[in-house]
Amino acid sequence: MKTSRVSIAAAIAAGSVFVLSGPAFAHVGVQPVGEAAKGGYATINFKVPNERDNASTTQLEVNFPIDQPLTSVMPQDVPGWTVTVEKSKLDKPLTVHGKQINEAVTKVTWTGGKIEPGKFQQFPLSVGKLPESVDQMVFKSIQTYDNGEVVRWIEEAKEGAAEPQNPAPVLKLAAPKGDDHHDSGAKADEAKNADKGAEHGHDKAASEHGSDTTARALGIAGIVVGLGGVAFGIASRRRSA
Repeated sequence: MKTSRVSIAAAIAAGSVFVLSGPAFAHVGVQPVGEAAKGGYATINFKVPNERDNASTTQLEVNFPIDQPLTSVMPQDVPGWTVTVEKSKLDKPLTVHGKQINEAVTKVTWTGGKIEPGKFQQFPLSVGKLPESVDQMVFKSIQTYDNGEVVRWIEEAKEGAAEPQNPAPVLKLAAPKGDDHHDSGAKADEAKNADKGAEHGHDKAASEHGSDTTARALGIAGIVVGLGGVAFGIASRRRSA
């Protein structure tokens, strides 16, 4: 009897933990495709699960951090959805690829589609240039359902504290790559020159090998001719005798 009661209590406790932790697993999140390196460009996906069993998600609004402005944000088409990209003036212009940028993307909104109960949708963006001085970017997002409910995924996690009820999507940034385009080009030129040097050395070696082979052939031919002359001389002496 005691064992049965303990088992039932454990099952109820486990079920309670699952129910309480369920929403944390169903929040809006963001992940890079491959790697999001500091100072580079990346493709990122906002994953939006529908966590209601009686309503569908019909809108996603993603807000970009204004203190970490991104000058390039290009959405990928998502069938059935319309995307709107909003920009705002920067208090301090940025210089990207030698050009001065006075505005940056502050919000991207997807509307017109539907994420039904029990399903999720991914919304891809190509973004850059990623900041170099931080380890992560926080994208506060708002999810809207067709029954009028609005869920604000805007709470930032605090170090040492439990995950908030409605956490904001966080993009982790990887260490910057050592090679930029200029370094890559220089290394490509070095590799090309090395290949040319190797090719020249190969041609030279082949030429020297050919010359050596020719010399050997001529030497052998001379020996053969010399032996022929000796044989001819011996034959002539025998005839004279």
